[in-house]
Amino acid sequence: MKSIAQIREELESSVNDRETLLAFYEKDSRKGVQTLVAKYRKKAEWLANERMRLQKMREFENKYCQFQAICGVDEAGRGPLAGPVVAGAVILPVDTEILYLNDSKKISASRREELFEEIKEKAVSWALGIASPERIDEINILQATYEAMQQAVTALMPAPDLLLVDAVTIPGVAQKQVGIIKGDARSVSIAAASIVAKVTRDHMMMEMDAQYPEYGFSSHKGYGSPAHIEAIKKYGPSPIHRRTFIKKFVS
Repeated sequence: MKSIAQIREELESSVNDRETLLAFYEKDSRKGVQTLVAKYRKKAEWLANERMRLQKMREFENKYCQFQAICGVDEAGRGPLAGPVVAGAVILPVDTEILYLNDSKKISASRREELFEEIKEKAVSWALGIASPERIDEINILQATYEAMQQAVTALMPAPDLLLVDAVTIPGVAQKQVGIIKGDARSVSIAAASIVAKVTRDHMMMEMDAQYPEYGFSSHKGYGSPAHIEAIKKYGPSPIHRRTFIKKFVS
């Protein structure tokens, strides 16, 4: 008779025939074996539900499947008082599966980091566009966001032939576009772009924290938290603050 440790190892290493093994070990009366069976049943149920969720997030990718290179585009950092706005553009393979992929705001920072690495590894192509705080002040946040998105799309190799964009239409690009409200929660391509943009911007703000530690950028990433606003009032603006965003906090 196999030990519980041996059964655990067998179940862990057997993916394709795990259901057959579970049905077999359900007949084993040992409590430890039944606990293992319950654990892997629950895991199988979660995986089935996760794959169903991801399939729903492929609605637009499936709808426009006649296009060869579908690119998701999203941004991070339109609202903060400091730092750049960053756009991400990602082309995923048609049959790729990235578990936990979702709107970057709906997942933890540690999960975003893991997904960022997986997206970079599996993507056909991915790219970034960045608009500085100075550029944001010069042309306004919406136009700066468009510029960052244009940069990201232009940098992709191969070039996409369809853009799925979160909520907006990017001016000045040749590709057909589909704007999707709350697209980062409804499209795997846009969700991937949102994670690439968010993680990249967070890394940049943590680097800025080392240069300007008095503002606490590593914790709030430049958003208008009470502590951040108090720091602006106390120390004045840093070189990476958006002057047009902080007028009411500085004289």
